Amino acid sequence: MPREVDFSGVYVPSLLVAFVVVLPVFWLLDGALARAGVYRWVWHIDLFRLCLFVVMFGSLGLYWYR
Repeated sequence: MPREVDFSGVYVPSLLVAFVVVLPVFWLLDGALARAGVYRWVWHIDLFRLCLFVVMFGSLGLYWYR
């Protein structure tokens, strides 16, 4: 994938596109985990959510840049 993406003459980093793609997927997964009761077993919920997002975002970024 190219390092920059052209949106109407404005170049944005492709990692911004990855962020926009991962964000709704993260929200859906976060809601599913909350409904399943997984957060009862997590020590620090906000830290878990941050780590989950970083893993998803990093995985997609590494996949695109390989």
